[in-house]
Amino acid sequence: MIANHLHTPVCTLLGCDLPILLAGMGGVARSELVAAVAQAGGYGILGMVRETPQLIAQEIAAVRSRTDRPFAVNLIPAATDPALLDAELGICLDLGVPAMCFFWDVVPAAVARAKAGGCLVLHQVGSLDAALAAEAAGADVLIVQGVEAGGHVHGTVSALVLVEQVVRAVKLPVIASGGFATGASLVAALALGAQGIHCGTAFLATVESFAHDDHKARVLAALAEDTVHTDIYALNWPPNTPVRVIRNSVIEGLGPNLMGQRPDLLPREVIATEDGRPLLRYSTDSPLRTTTGNLEAMAIYAGQSVSLIDTLPTAAGRVTAIMEEAHRALARLDTMTRGGAA
Repeated sequence: MIANHLHTPVCTLLGCDLPILLAGMGGVARSELVAAVAQAGGYGILGMVRETPQLIAQEIAAVRSRTDRPFAVNLIPAATDPALLDAELGICLDLGVPAMCFFWDVVPAAVARAKAGGCLVLHQVGSLDAALAAEAAGADVLIVQGVEAGGHVHGTVSALVLVEQVVRAVKLPVIASGGFATGASLVAALALGAQGIHCGTAFLATVESFAHDDHKARVLAALAEDTVHTDIYALNWPPNTPVRVIRNSVIEGLGPNLMGQRPDLLPREVIATEDGRPLLRYSTDSPLRTTTGNLEAMAIYAGQSVSLIDTLPTAAGRVTAIMEEAHRALARLDTMTRGGAA
């Protein structure tokens, strides 16, 4: 199976075998993908951003019907109506979810409530200040996101620098996020002091992902330079919340003006539907399996690691490939440090 030195302390804390975490991508990281990653030895995070308590309960039950491995539920306190957040947290705690994962601004009350309910708390952060705030609020694990990441990006520093910076400053275990999709990047993350990697793009492009096939195809065809950092996809989130997406007609229409958009001035134009719900141009919604309409103009989230993703395996296949690559990378390093040829 795996070498013991790749089973890091955070694996023991979370109850997984391998230091590979599925990012809790809203809409995409549904029960099928979460369970598949967990069954393969990784750690699944269910993406339930602004979903109803009913759907959250349904998805938690669906995960548990497929696996008995532990998992987390991802919520975004700062981008969720307080009443909905209260209901979301309530259903997670009522159902005994073992861990919560939060992102964006640190909301100490949310961390405290999850901890009081017996949950481990993972907190994704994009800066040293946010990491220190999450640690002070009582988080158990920090997911440190570099600017290379796809989807919503909370910082401006590359993971290569930010991960090591945070590791030096905190006492909590750190998971590296943003550009980590292969075994070589797992080894690099461990060298920086992280205890694992947090993968979004790599798992979006898998069979079990709830992303639309068109989104998956765009990821497989794209290179890092095809992704852009922009705040045009702003509806549904607070202002000044940039994302990384694959270039499309909306991005081309912006010219050089990728940043500085005003959500309050953006037109409300319906371009697609999701289970009967209208989806607006410039909204943060990405195309899912059940989305119909102008998918090309929607937010096609992907990180710079798209350059390294050119297959569409099962989630278990992706986990296996990452681990096999990690062992090959370690073997190369061993050969080089012993003075031999690579």
